[in-house]
Amino acid sequence: MEMKKCSTLEEARSEIDSVDREIVELIAKRNEYIKQIAHFKTSVEEVKAEDRIADVIAHVREQAISLGLSPNLINDLYVRMIDEMVESEISEFKNAQRY
Repeated sequence: MEMKKCSTLEEARSEIDSVDREIVELIAKRNEYIKQIAHFKTSVEEVKAEDRIADVIAHVREQAISLGLSPNLINDLYVRMIDEMVESEISEFKNAQRY
């Protein structure tokens, strides 16, 4: 992971703001793929995909450890994000079933 060496507080804060914008964009991109996935599933239970969620959580926890981050922090963030996205996917699935 490449990091810019900042020479002022303002510069460091500006870089954090930039990273935050990228994070939000990536979460939005992930959510759009989740909505697409809903169209490939045949039931709400399949949408919930508990085995897949467990795999994703395990993977991101391992990645966090390899990057020196708290796996508990990443776990909590992903559980929250996935819970919201599953609800979004269920709505998308139900809307797709109507047409």
